[in-house]
Amino acid sequence: MSDPVEITDENFQQEVLNSETPVLVDFWADWCQPCKMIAPVVEQIAEEYDGKVKIGKLDVDSNQQTSQAMGIRGIPALIIFNNGKPVDQIIGVVPKSIIQKKIDEVLAS
Repeated sequence: MSDPVEITDENFQQEVLNSETPVLVDFWADWCQPCKMIAPVVEQIAEEYDGKVKIGKLDVDSNQQTSQAMGIRGIPALIIFNNGKPVDQIIGVVPKSIIQKKIDEVLAS
């Protein structure tokens, strides 16, 4: 079982931008109800894509530097990075199949 990695301002460069594999980062906050709704889906995806995609969670309240640098205005925001660059993003609560489709597109490219 693979749990999402905690992403912070301090480890964002190493965990996301320098990652050998694609990374899906869940930008969230503790007070955000939609974030809590999508969290179990993100955890399922972490398990299903273990070894293929790194899944990370970044608390926007504790890591404002990275959140601002990435232009996060609404949460939950899921951003997929590949080769250190953001290649796709999903804002709000969406079905698991949509997240999987976007990840699969990145893996296929």
